[in-house]
Amino acid sequence: MLEETIAAIRPADARALAEARSHQDRLTKPPGALGALEEVAVRLAGSAGTSPPPMPAPAALAIFAADHGVHAQGVSPWPQEVTQQMVANFLAGGAVANAFAAQVGASVTVVDVGVAADLPPASGLMIKKVGYGTADLSLGPAMTEAQAVQALEAGISVARTLIADGARCLITGDMGIANTTASAALIAAFTGTDAAAVTGRGTGVNDETHTLKIAVVRRALDANASAESPLPALAALGGFEHAAIAGFILGGAAARVPVILDGVIAGAAALAAHALSPSATDHCVAGHRSAEPGHAVALAHLGLRPLVDLELRLGEGTGGLLAHPLVCAAVRVMHEVATFDAAGVTEKPS
Repeated sequence: MLEETIAAIRPADARALAEARSHQDRLTKPPGALGALEEVAVRLAGSAGTSPPPMPAPAALAIFAADHGVHAQGVSPWPQEVTQQMVANFLAGGAVANAFAAQVGASVTVVDVGVAADLPPASGLMIKKVGYGTADLSLGPAMTEAQAVQALEAGISVARTLIADGARCLITGDMGIANTTASAALIAAFTGTDAAAVTGRGTGVNDETHTLKIAVVRRALDANASAESPLPALAALGGFEHAAIAGFILGGAAARVPVILDGVIAGAAALAAHALSPSATDHCVAGHRSAEPGHAVALAHLGLRPLVDLELRLGEGTGGLLAHPLVCAAVRVMHEVATFDAAGVTEKPS
């Protein structure tokens, strides 16, 4: 499934990009007046292979949940069972992601790819469990390459299912105590950036824990220094949810359905997806810039400009959900705003 999906991914369509830019220039507004929204509309045209692009609605949020062996190193003050408890909260509709999803009309699917407990069946829950949490990445590989492929293919499968059910935009979400530590390690590895520059405070750790967290990320990079190519690096340093989100991105890209990325976990996963298939990034939109320092590094490496910067650091897909109406507005302009010729408006002299 992974090989088939990567083979199906195509880069942005050059003709659709050119047509979208030309159409933007003919609309009844000064060229460039809508700033970043114009580039979003052009990007989605290139992704879809047609201009104007289809409306990116309805949207589907997938929250990939997993636990992390590196939690044992004391990198988070939150107990590991919070992952399982938050999954229950998502399913009950009580999380911030649920509120934001209701605001924008997005569906919410929770995917268990590695929670350290057996979850009871529930509406809105997909069980794609690869393992009961990863191994401690500071001591060696977090997972085997076979497990990484299994998690990648779980994400691809979820993307395919949501698209088959009618989703025309995918939004990444995550849940996993200690997953910002794994994210920092992935971002450092894929971008060649020092651990201190990409390791943030996650859920709000104090100075002592932050210092420890940086040291743990450095140990992880040293312990897995031989994992240089994309799949081994993802297996060595990532979480099951990182690999699943990377697969989710690849699945959306293969179907030419845009993927709105959330925060630092999605950014780390997108680096892995980009390393496996560079053209996958052509089908992504950066929903927001997280307060986590590694996220800005990841976005710069991917060449993506975030739409929202509200100092968010919650995860769950919250930043991606907030960006969805902006993405829809950018595309709606392409469909509904008149051109100078059609409206009988005089253009600015060249």
